[in-house]
Amino acid sequence: MQGTSSTARTLHGRSLPLLVHVLKSVENLGVSYVKGTELYQSKLEAEIRRLKFSYRESLEDEYEPRRKDHISHFILRLAYCQSEDLRRWFIQQEMDLLRFRFSILPKDKIQSFLQDSHLHFEAISEEEKNLREQEIIASSTSLGGPKLELEYVYKIPFADALDLFRGRKVYLENGFAYVPLKDIVAIILNEFRAKLSKALALTARSLPAVQSDERLQPLLNHLSHSYIGQDYSIQGNAGKISLDQIDSLSTKSFPPCMRQLHKALRENHHLRHGGRMQYGLFLKGIGLTLEQALQFWKQEFIKGKMDPDKFDKGYSYNIRHSFGKEGKRTDYTPFSCLKIILTNPPSQGDYHGCPFRHSDPELLKQKLQSYKITPGGISQILDLVKGTHYQVACQKYFEMTHNVDDCGFSLNHPNQFFVESQRVLNGGKDIKKESIPPETPQPKQSAQKTKNASSALASLNSSLEMDMEGLEDYFSE
Repeated sequence: MQGTSSTARTLHGRSLPLLVHVLKSVENLGVSYVKGTELYQSKLEAEIRRLKFSYRESLEDEYEPRRKDHISHFILRLAYCQSEDLRRWFIQQEMDLLRFRFSILPKDKIQSFLQDSHLHFEAISEEEKNLREQEIIASSTSLGGPKLELEYVYKIPFADALDLFRGRKVYLENGFAYVPLKDIVAIILNEFRAKLSKALALTARSLPAVQSDERLQPLLNHLSHSYIGQDYSIQGNAGKISLDQIDSLSTKSFPPCMRQLHKALRENHHLRHGGRMQYGLFLKGIGLTLEQALQFWKQEFIKGKMDPDKFDKGYSYNIRHSFGKEGKRTDYTPFSCLKIILTNPPSQGDYHGCPFRHSDPELLKQKLQSYKITPGGISQILDLVKGTHYQVACQKYFEMTHNVDDCGFSLNHPNQFFVESQRVLNGGKDIKKESIPPETPQPKQSAQKTKNASSALASLNSSLEMDMEGLEDYFSE
């Protein structure tokens, strides 16, 4: 793997535990606002500041941040080279982050950045610029007026400016393109995309050697599929949901992935293993107790002509196991969006997975129509799906079904969808028990819920820090 020079790598400085948050924010804002506009820039800067991510140029003597910068960059190459979807997503978000960081780079640092990035572009002199002033202004729409004297202009080999040439956005003379600073970012991004894409492809070829190291592979899988939000295995809402509420909640507050699983279960009185795992853990996360879960699944499977004894012997063990009452006593966590999107795709006869990722576009359109989404809303969602923004598409579905302009959160988990839905429907309050007698009385748990959530977030951050330390140890050997 090639090293990267100081100024170029400075633009890509990052702390690994923050990067998933940062790239997800870059994705969400990139589909909500027009990239490069003042509003987009201000929103992204505010979000990056909120995450306390170091995005401006580092000081020359900051050796330790640079060391972590190099390590984290190549770790993420290893983590995100493992599939075409991961590579595409990683490259796009890194390009958008680079575009933002280049836009705020001081002008006196731009030339050193280009040199350190091995882009041999030189700004032309004022005399050369004055000679070609009219032609450059006429050809470069980004200038927006006769303000060329305030703008750097770069003389670039024609072959490096093909995209600008195709769009008739650049002045050509004797095999060179004269590119204003505002347009040079397009050339930098193309170069970055090509190099990162090639690097990820080469890294993917080396994966068999990496996967043979039992210390490294589990950590890389965790990074590429990691979910770093609230831990929904902590049942702060246990007992607050009654079985009689589930049908109503499925249409009001379930995300589409869980809504289709519930519908399939009610119609077929059965789900295959993948569907039972995905839906069962979701129900556990929204508050079903073990006793309720056993009753819920048994009642439904018996409707499908299953013998009660067969259910008790073949299925009840798996339900108890998911609650940590059997086997290794592992308390299983509800699946995050990333896990649903990237692992165990559904096959014929399955109903699990993510409808935005795994459904045929025409079938998805029909499903959204049945959910009473407007034609305009469906078009927006399908455009997001076409751009592989599956979680953002689900977020847009949330906004349309709850009649809000901006949901105010980045969607990462089906149980997060449910919790936020209940807050909207209940006027900002947490899950509300409907006027149905509870099956088992439960004490109020609001204080404990807050404490548990804080504890879970601290635990997850600690886990990611440990991953970082383990990977640093590996690369320092």
